[in-house]
Amino acid sequence: METQRVAVIIEDDKDIRDLLNAVLQQSGFKVFTAPNGTEGVEVVRTHNPTVVTLDLGLPDIDGFEVIRQLRLFSDAYIVMLTARAEELDTLMGLEAGADDYITKPFRPRELRARISAMLRRPRGSEENATTAPQPAVPDAAGASAESTTPTAPAAAASAQTEITEAGHFQHNGLSLDFSTRTTEVDGTPVELTRTEFELLHAVLESGRRVRTKTDLVRRLRGDEYDAGGFISEADERTVEVHVGNVRRKLGDDSRSPRWLETVRGVGYRLAPSR
Repeated sequence: METQRVAVIIEDDKDIRDLLNAVLQQSGFKVFTAPNGTEGVEVVRTHNPTVVTLDLGLPDIDGFEVIRQLRLFSDAYIVMLTARAEELDTLMGLEAGADDYITKPFRPRELRARISAMLRRPRGSEENATTAPQPAVPDAAGASAESTTPTAPAAAASAQTEITEAGHFQHNGLSLDFSTRTTEVDGTPVELTRTEFELLHAVLESGRRVRTKTDLVRRLRGDEYDAGGFISEADERTVEVHVGNVRRKLGDDSRSPRWLETVRGVGYRLAPSR
């Protein structure tokens, strides 16, 4: 029997907290709530949720600090809910380790869609116990209109990335194991969030084939094909921030990349072998 997923709501407004509770329970989650950041961190520590919704305007500690504390021990998906429309706040939250954001007032349907998209892509420890990954089969986003000739990601990567076994990539001292969702640089473990891991995996499996920002947004949403859904500049900016986080954690230099090479105005691809 499948274990019920857990969600934690960190929100000081009771009305919004009750609404989130109802939305997440309807989506099949067992829900725990906290009215402030300090309690929220402990609730996450206790219940190890899959998803955390976090209000940035908390009464005790800063929401950005909550994200930083959670990332010390949790790989839960963190969705920021904020009344602040300024881009700087969003970028600060993403750089601290959040996965996505929704601006208040929000529509419950949008929140459910965002969370459903995140849950379609983890394929982490809970799925790998029963299903081996198949990296040689391209996702439709990777074979969308940006590429005129469909090419399997594993085949595209083969010239640049050593694939030692299914789902295990090695390139310029970087090792990524999809089955265990672990990453190492020169033998040293690197802790990535689930979103960061998925982005790195997408670039590694594509090799020198460029992954556009639009393509990567679809990948993170779990879209199996280009359904014509709207992708905003903010969505693409979110990908840029996540890629920046990956580079920082790997110790990569965007001016002389070892792994993630920027194709200006388009997206990203794997840097050449060294």
